Amino acid sequence: MTTAPNIHATAIIVGRTGLLFSGPSGWGKSMLAFTCMTEARRLGLFTALVADDQVLLFKEAGTVIAACPPSIAGLIELRGTGIVQQDHIPRAPMHYAVLPGSASGEDRVPPEGEIVSLAAGFSLPALRLLTGVSSPLAILMAKAADIGH
Repeated sequence: MTTAPNIHATAIIVGRTGLLFSGPSGWGKSMLAFTCMTEARRLGLFTALVADDQVLLFKEAGTVIAACPPSIAGLIELRGTGIVQQDHIPRAPMHYAVLPGSASGEDRVPPEGEIVSLAAGFSLPALRLLTGVSSPLAILMAKAADIGH
């Protein structure tokens, strides 16, 4: 039996769409994911935390599945505020990796169809997002219309 990769990321679900926030430490993965969940609730969409900080990856029928170590189930760290409890589910399929965007320079407009490798054998379509935007879910939904459905 192979061990599931444990990556530093935050995974949520909005509607039936899995979003995996991945990027360097301090980028704001948890806060962006939390803000997306808050926006989803305001829109009347189902949303739940899968895992924060540690995300276990599995594959089922070619689909990337994110799961949470039981010891941190339902907990998300909001930097500067502390750890808070959220509605959660133990595992969910992931559809997009949300990565840091660039505000300027040649990377300002990311390539169409970008795919990111999360761990050996695990990759997802990438969506780029700047930290500190006021409505991250709205921006992600503008780029990927299937989010939330």
